[in-house]
Amino acid sequence: MEYYNYLKSLHLIFVITWFAGLFYIVRLFVYQIEASQKTSPEKEILQKQYKIMTYRLWYIITWPSAVLASIFAFWMLFFTDLGQAWLKMPWMHVKLGFVFALYLYHAKCQQIFNQLQNDEVKYSTTFMRLWNEGATIILFAVVFLVILKNAVNWIYGVVGIFLFSLLIMLGFKFYKKIRERNQS
Repeated sequence: MEYYNYLKSLHLIFVITWFAGLFYIVRLFVYQIEASQKTSPEKEILQKQYKIMTYRLWYIITWPSAVLASIFAFWMLFFTDLGQAWLKMPWMHVKLGFVFALYLYHAKCQQIFNQLQNDEVKYSTTFMRLWNEGATIILFAVVFLVILKNAVNWIYGVVGIFLFSLLIMLGFKFYKKIRERNQS
């Protein structure tokens, strides 16, 4: 059992750093998109700096964390008795569904990263701010599933985060109107 707890600790550490990378990368995407709307030479200076920052975050922190979190999760699930028992539980199936959604989210972030590295701006800053909430929703769902170990009760937590996200979006729109009014 002690061996399992070391695996779980390492898994949690890399899940935390993976999410940190996902949260921050999207914020950097917002800054890159804003920089693309500036005039020269500010535009080029900012774009160059943001490309370096996103590259380092993505390939030095986020990707390695995703890979290591996955390795330790796989190890726990398939090479320990407790992990194999959990694989038979419904809450774990739901959790693995959210983990799959997290991989899809990560893949989409990779696509956006590649586009921005090539100076292709295909999304607005508003979209990116909303996109950032995707990882938050997945995080909430997974944490509730792991703590409650119930395939149904996690819904309350996710509904709560959706409502919280709605409040954030309303607050963002309110702040944007105030900012636009002050700039006029």
